[in-house]
Amino acid sequence: MKNNASILKSAKETIELEGQAILNLKSLLDDDFVNATQLIYNSKGRVIITGIGKSAIIATKIVATLNSTGTPAVFMHAADAIHGDLGLILEDDVVICISKSGNTPEIKVLVPLIKNAKNKMIALTGNKDSFLGQHADYVLNSYVQKEACPNNLAPTTSTTAQLVLGDALAVTLLELRGFTSRDFAKYHPGGALGKKLYLRVLDISSVNEKPQVTLNTSIRDVIVEISEKRLGVTAVVEDKKIVGIITDGDLRRMLSKVDDFSSLTAKDIMSSNPKRIAEDAMAIDAMEVLEENGISQLLVEKDGYYAGVVHLHDLIKEGII
Repeated sequence: MKNNASILKSAKETIELEGQAILNLKSLLDDDFVNATQLIYNSKGRVIITGIGKSAIIATKIVATLNSTGTPAVFMHAADAIHGDLGLILEDDVVICISKSGNTPEIKVLVPLIKNAKNKMIALTGNKDSFLGQHADYVLNSYVQKEACPNNLAPTTSTTAQLVLGDALAVTLLELRGFTSRDFAKYHPGGALGKKLYLRVLDISSVNEKPQVTLNTSIRDVIVEISEKRLGVTAVVEDKKIVGIITDGDLRRMLSKVDDFSSLTAKDIMSSNPKRIAEDAMAIDAMEVLEENGISQLLVEKDGYYAGVVHLHDLIKEGII
């Protein structure tokens, strides 16, 4: 039975072995990678990615990455392809076949069928001299010297290499297309990731109350305003513009210092020049301002005029943090 040290040793050796194999991929990149990338970039069709076994699993991940970064892609299982799914491939589609050996029976049946249809084919294989490598238009070389498996059998290092080459292809295409974070948001509208990319301050502040008082508002009325609007803050406004801010913390500090506040007004306890943000700014930018300044509320402006409040809790609720 392995002890703790031997377990960690095995894990570290696996990571080191795969890491070295990945770094070696750089030396295997050549004009075929460039040409394959340009082929996909200039194609009017989609990218059809196929494989079998563990390579099929890697293919589905590469498909997902391409789709989310602006390159339409479809997964086609190599075994299903020779039993009817070849109909997935359209005239202008580019096919990527993934196979470590490049000599599996399914690949040997599939490759001629793709070639007969005159679709361009890219091989992602660890054996350039294989059947797949010899018949592909371009070869992305994923050769690895050894699997991380101690028996050198289970696909480990080889599938990691395939995945990394798929990422390299996707990122290169992303950059060629000038794909921006705004484009990314279109494909990821759900969840926290999407919200960070498209949610604006207005989307949050518009559903909040809009606490405000004037310079001469009594402290009693300031307390009522903050309590009723339930944001722990109120803006101090003059001619619709922000001139100050009062938080519930300001009120507590005032009460600890004075016994009689009946004659005090908002201007006596407010903080001037509070942090603020435009309503069309991204919500993630508001989060950064709050974090940098150690505050919980941020006043919102529209064209220089007071427009509302965004609270830290709002951003947490939306999954921005």
